[in-house]
Amino acid sequence: MSNRYKGAIISATPPTTTGGESGTASGAWTLEQQMQLTAAGLWPIQPLPPFIEDVFSCFLYTGTGASNAITNGIDLSTKGGLVWIKQRNAVIEHFLYDTTRGVTKSLSSNDTTSEYTNVNTLTAFGTSGFTLGSSNFVNGITSAPRNYVSWTFREQAKFFDIVTYTGTGAVQNIAHNLGSVPGCIIIKAFAGSSSGTRYWAVYHRSNGETKYQELNSTNSAFTNANYWNNTAPTSTQFTIGSAADLNASGNTFVAYLFAHDAGGFGLTGTDNVISCGSFTTDGSGNATVSLGYEPQWVLWKRSDSSTGGNWRIVDAMRGMAYASQGDNSLYPNLTDIEDGGNVLNPTATGFIVQNGTTFGSANYIYIAIRRGPMKVPTLGTSVFTPSTRAGTGATATTSNLSFPPDMVWSKGRDNGGTNSGDFDRLRGATNQLSLNQSDAETTASTSLTGFDVMTGYTAGSDAVQLTINATGYNYVNWQFRRAPGFFDEICWTATGSAQTLNHNLNAVPELMIRKRRDLSTGGQWDVYVAPLGATNKLILNQTAAVDGNSAWNNTTPTSSVVYMNNTVAGWTFVTYLFATCAGVSKVGSYAGTGATQTIDCGFGAGGARFVLIKRTDSTGDWYVWDTARGMVSGTDPSLLLNNTNAEVNANSIYTATTGFQIVSTAAGINSSAIGATYIFLAIA
Repeated sequence: MSNRYKGAIISATPPTTTGGESGTASGAWTLEQQMQLTAAGLWPIQPLPPFIEDVFSCFLYTGTGASNAITNGIDLSTKGGLVWIKQRNAVIEHFLYDTTRGVTKSLSSNDTTSEYTNVNTLTAFGTSGFTLGSSNFVNGITSAPRNYVSWTFREQAKFFDIVTYTGTGAVQNIAHNLGSVPGCIIIKAFAGSSSGTRYWAVYHRSNGETKYQELNSTNSAFTNANYWNNTAPTSTQFTIGSAADLNASGNTFVAYLFAHDAGGFGLTGTDNVISCGSFTTDGSGNATVSLGYEPQWVLWKRSDSSTGGNWRIVDAMRGMAYASQGDNSLYPNLTDIEDGGNVLNPTATGFIVQNGTTFGSANYIYIAIRRGPMKVPTLGTSVFTPSTRAGTGATATTSNLSFPPDMVWSKGRDNGGTNSGDFDRLRGATNQLSLNQSDAETTASTSLTGFDVMTGYTAGSDAVQLTINATGYNYVNWQFRRAPGFFDEICWTATGSAQTLNHNLNAVPELMIRKRRDLSTGGQWDVYVAPLGATNKLILNQTAAVDGNSAWNNTTPTSSVVYMNNTVAGWTFVTYLFATCAGVSKVGSYAGTGATQTIDCGFGAGGARFVLIKRTDSTGDWYVWDTARGMVSGTDPSLLLNNTNAEVNANSIYTATTGFQIVSTAAGINSSAIGATYIFLAIA
């Protein structure tokens, strides 16, 4: 298999050590492999630095009332960490479990109670997650369904650490292993006399060492020298004063430490994955925050007023979107169910707070965690799946994918006249576009209704749009996951001038699909394809040949930014970005021959599972094939993205060993005419 290290792709056995450990991996490589690494300047090889998906997980689940193993890929039993659980649809406490205090022992962020033991709650920490018992607190089925969110933080240098200590009532220096200066420290007494009356004490770098806040209250930051002894933490210790909430004599305390912009992650070991900062909203409650990455989880709280409101947690799995709805907040200081609203919108480099407060200009602190995955995929099945299903006309959940999808394209197979459905997590689940139409984005409240399923999504009755789950319709769904080197998405608002926009594809985009979201008519789907260059475009909802009217400001994109032409200020857009990813996807072009030809995409023995083709020198449809519907001799139906036609079992494309084979001589995909050229996207 392929191992990726510092940008190199080396055909070799992976090292025996894993990210975040020290030492070499000698013994796991053959002599020939060691010579390859030496030539590349990578031997003796060190273990890969960790990635955010190794140390943090937001995992959603439904209670079972029986032993329930939550597999989120986080090693808790050998690395240590914290699991924070909250039921989403019932008034109930937050429950925090950590490997230092041990299984079955919880603390609640919303009150002052001391540690509580329940043998039917979190019963085991594992190497890839944790196991739950039957308790309604964390895994119930009464008043079903009980829906839960779990946030898992693994102990890892420059990310998160857990420390326990005994209070003395006198100034103490407490050692830690965070490996960097903490950006935030959250402390709670969990045992000892009167420990059940102690508040949750919060240090945050933006408040400084003279102030503290309380996780279980709405209070602003207080000034008190008895909390942090007016002493800033260091990369090896933090200081506590005599305050009872964090140092009462005879009490035992747990401290959760969060790093700030400490690097240590990604292929180069320099990427930040967690930030502890602050922002100030303007008079309308708006602010723009720069992190240098797109967040997936944000905890935030007003810090400058006693009426500053609740702590909030939003995350990408539950609906944090660049949308007019979403942001299902949970409140660490309350037992309330989650509620929605348009408050915090993620961007490629941070987040925007929109009408985030009724208090106008105000100061806030936050902890933000980077979106994953950060690893470049090596298997197409980890980021893309085609599937077929029959519409039910009733609420239905798709839960058989191997990943949480970020985008779903849905197309009716056997009923002409139905539009395609384009849904994605970043725009918000119920915001629908149609690939074959220039229409504005619509709110389809009964079509795809939620992305809050770890291995799929939910759909409603779909009686209006008929795009994904209507009775009597058969569909194909193409499900994509955002991942470096494969697929990314950006939502943006025009400024009235040409724009340079950041993205997180971490590769040069070779296919870009852009759509205005707020235009009622005429908002075409502009398509950039690398073989045609930045001075040309295609239109996804039309059959037209290549158009020299560029939408890309006549500038080739890079691995970090894309370029957009000037458009009217206030217009809103979505842009999808694809790249060639070794063994996973291929963006390319070919010349028609009028004879059978095989397109080598560099895939493994399984070949392509999805192929999109468009003729560029002349008019032609946008054809799609996939293995869920065939791509073998006799069963190779094509669909057209640019119209509402039913699928047709013609224009043959078959899966081939390294890519796909074109058998047809149809002009739309393989004309023998001089100059007949085509572009394609293939996914393994």
